[in-house]
Amino acid sequence: MNNPVTESASAQPSHATASVTIPPNAHKVVILGGGAGGIAVAASLLKRQSDMDIAIVEPAEQHSYQPGWTMVGGGIFTPEYTRKPMQAVMPKGVHWYRESVMAIDAEAHEVMLGDGRKLSYTRLVVAIGLELDWAAIEGLEDTLGKNGVTSNYRYDLAPYTWELVQTLKGGKALFTQPPMPIKCAGAPQKAMYLSCDHWQREGVLGQLNVTFHNAGGVMFGVPAYVPALEEAVKGYGIDVQFNQRLISVDGETQTARFEVPATEEGGEPQIVEQSFDMLHVVPPQKAPALIAESSLANAGGWLDLEPETLQHVTHADIFGLGDVSGTANAKTAAAVRKQAPVVAENLLATLAGGALVAGYRGYGSCPLTVENGRIVLAEFGYGGELQPTFPKWINDGTRPTRLAWQLKSRGLPFIYWNMMLKGHEWLARPASRDV
Repeated sequence: MNNPVTESASAQPSHATASVTIPPNAHKVVILGGGAGGIAVAASLLKRQSDMDIAIVEPAEQHSYQPGWTMVGGGIFTPEYTRKPMQAVMPKGVHWYRESVMAIDAEAHEVMLGDGRKLSYTRLVVAIGLELDWAAIEGLEDTLGKNGVTSNYRYDLAPYTWELVQTLKGGKALFTQPPMPIKCAGAPQKAMYLSCDHWQREGVLGQLNVTFHNAGGVMFGVPAYVPALEEAVKGYGIDVQFNQRLISVDGETQTARFEVPATEEGGEPQIVEQSFDMLHVVPPQKAPALIAESSLANAGGWLDLEPETLQHVTHADIFGLGDVSGTANAKTAAAVRKQAPVVAENLLATLAGGALVAGYRGYGSCPLTVENGRIVLAEFGYGGELQPTFPKWINDGTRPTRLAWQLKSRGLPFIYWNMMLKGHEWLARPASRDV
C-alpha cells in the first residue's frame, strides 16, 4: 500500500515557544484519533469521495485490534496477531499528524497539536476513545504484571493473564468489573470464562475458588442474554458478588479491597478484603480530559452527540463516534463498524447542504466467550433492543454456539483489518432516517 502523506514534527521546532509563530494548516476534514473509529471514518469518507482532504491526528505508531486481547488472555491469539504498524492501516492520501491533541477551539474551528501547530477544519470528527483510569485503584499500578495481578485491557498484560491461567493449579482467582460505562461490558466475564474453561479441561477447577466481583447489580445489561451467562457461572462454580467495587490492591500480600454500598440510607459503606493468587482487574474508565473539560461534553463528561445522527448537539460542524461518545450504545468495535458509515454520510450531507439521512440505531455487539469453542453473540441497540445479524435458525444469539465462536476467532479479525478499516461496509450500511 502506498504511504499516506505524513506531517511529522521534524520539519517544525520540536516544541513551540511563545516567540515562535507556526502557521495554521487547513483541511476539509480533521479526524482526532487513529484507532478503529478514526481510520474507519476516513476510509468510509474516501470510498464516497476519493479526493477528500482528510487529516488524522494520532501519535501512536501501532494500531491494535483490541477485541483480540481477550483471546490473547485465553491463549487463543498471540499478541502480535492483534497489532499492526499504524502506517499499514492509514488510508492512502490521508495527512497523518503524528502528534497528540492539546485543545479544541470549536468557535475558531481549530485544534492545537502537542508541538504548538494549529489545524483548521471545515468538519471535525472526534474519535479519541476513552481513558483507562488505573490510578483510581490504590496500589494497582505498582503491581500490574506481577504478584498475580493482570488485565486483558492492556496489550502487554494479556499474555501475563494466559501465563497465570496456565500455571495456577489451586487457590483463589478473582475477576473484577468496575462501574459502567466501560469498553466492552462483557470483557470482564470473558476473561473469567476462558480461564475457567482451561482449568476445567486441565482438571484443576475444583481446586480453585473463583469469584466475580461486579460493581454493578446484574450479570449483563440486556436481560435476554442473562440466562446463558447464569448457566455458565453455575457450571463453573463461580461465586458472584454484586455491588462490590475494587478500591485497592496490595500486590506484596496479594490482598484486594472492595467497597460495598451501605445497606441503609445514610449508612457507611463496608470494606471487604479478599486474598488472591490471581487477580484480573478491569480498571475504571472515563472520558479524556480533552473532552470532559471542554464545552463539547455532556453532563457526564462524554462527547455530546445526537444519538441517531452522531452530530454534535450544539456544533453542527463536529461529529463523533467510538468510546468517547456520550451516546447510550455499548462501547465496542462492533458499534464503531456501524457508526463510521453514518458519520461519513451525514458529514458529507452537511458539506453539500443536505439533510442528515443516515441513522444509527445504537447497534453494539459483545461476543461473550463462555467457553473455548462457544460464544453467546449478544447484539443489541438503544434501549436493549435485540438487533441480531443472522436469523435465529442460523445463530441463536441468546445461546452459546460454535458458529459464533468461528465468527469471533476467524471472521471478525478479517472483517476488522480488511473491510472495516478499508471502507468496505458489509452488513454495516446506515439505516435511513425520516427527515
